[in-house]
Amino acid sequence: MRVKIAVFGRKEIMDRIIELVDERNDLEIIPFTYVNVKDLNALIDKALMCDIYLFAGALPYLYAYEKINKKRLPFVQVIFDEYMILTSLYRLKNDLKRFSIDVSDHVHVNKVVGELEMDEKEIYTFEFGKESDITIDKIVKHHHDLWNEGKIDHALTSMDEVEQRLSKLEIPASCMTIPNLNLEHAIDQAASTVRLNQSKSPQIVSGHVRIQHLEAITKEKGASAANELLLKLHHMLLKFGRKTDSSVLSNHNQFVLFGTRSLQDHITKHYRDFPLIREIEETLETPVDIGFGLGLTAKQAEDHAKLALDRGEQTEISNCYIVNDRQDTIGPLGIKKQFDTTRLYHSLIHKAQLNNELSYNFLDFITVRNNEPFSSNDIASYYNVTKRSAERTINKLLSGEVIIAVGEEKPYARGRPRKLFTLNQ
Repeated sequence: MRVKIAVFGRKEIMDRIIELVDERNDLEIIPFTYVNVKDLNALIDKALMCDIYLFAGALPYLYAYEKINKKRLPFVQVIFDEYMILTSLYRLKNDLKRFSIDVSDHVHVNKVVGELEMDEKEIYTFEFGKESDITIDKIVKHHHDLWNEGKIDHALTSMDEVEQRLSKLEIPASCMTIPNLNLEHAIDQAASTVRLNQSKSPQIVSGHVRIQHLEAITKEKGASAANELLLKLHHMLLKFGRKTDSSVLSNHNQFVLFGTRSLQDHITKHYRDFPLIREIEETLETPVDIGFGLGLTAKQAEDHAKLALDRGEQTEISNCYIVNDRQDTIGPLGIKKQFDTTRLYHSLIHKAQLNNELSYNFLDFITVRNNEPFSSNDIASYYNVTKRSAERTINKLLSGEVIIAVGEEKPYARGRPRKLFTLNQ
């Protein structure tokens, strides 16, 4: 599963990040480039279906701080550390002895000054990381006042916007350049955070597999032929278990699989084309029933797997169904449910007014789920966003008449029912 990282920053830094991850297949960068930092909050609202937010700069993080903390959004920030300050100071003139600097944490400056034995220099540090009401005006004023008082010959800032303002005031200034190493660390931290959160999922997956009409096969072809089919099926399931980090148990004509995140990810990626059932059918040349159950406990997952398996008894062909922790029945897997992608994309852009990235993400969501009915919880779970963020997306889709409500579910004895939606096609 590719980690979707929403990156907020200026074009120059965005181009560098995209180049850094160009050959990484495990990541997908969703760029949210701004010209005016005041547009940042609106951009954050558009990044609903991303796994995590990455702020490539001190300023975008400061502007978004209140919003991301209030909504408890998962985020990382590019670190402004000793290495960044050191490389920036290296680019300054060696004979520069009086300058001001703004950083999120003064500790980094103190460490660099100590390491380079720069005690003879006059350095005026402005720390903005711990202030709740920091503004660009305050940071510019810090440098401007020192310049007017004749205390500095240069200003070193961590923000492009501050450098631009100081240049207009004819104050010599330069902006610290974020080293590639810091960008790479932030990207890796974002990916690791998402994967760690995913690994904490308590959901258990149970799968039941059986050969249809085994008794009839035994009577017609003999016990040895039936046992040979079971042996082949067992070997195929063991191979599948190794691929999905799941265990396989056997009980005569019924095999049981147990797994967690890896098995769940494999299933959800193959709603439209479930390769296991195709491989089994081609090898055994006889139909099979497969049922997967999801639950917060092993018992719940087992019970749901049995319900899914029983669902397949209604047909004489191979089939696979899923019953999730809300007792929704999804399937049959491997049978593609068609929808008009061009029409849907047009509706997402022009009616729901989603941007290109979100529109493509929603197309991906519908495709992966094989156009099954969904709830806001499904969107929140699939894209690892808050329920409130998912509900905002639902409201936009409803307002644009892209989706319609088709019913309700009540997975728990207590609590309000959840609405289910499908495409309005």
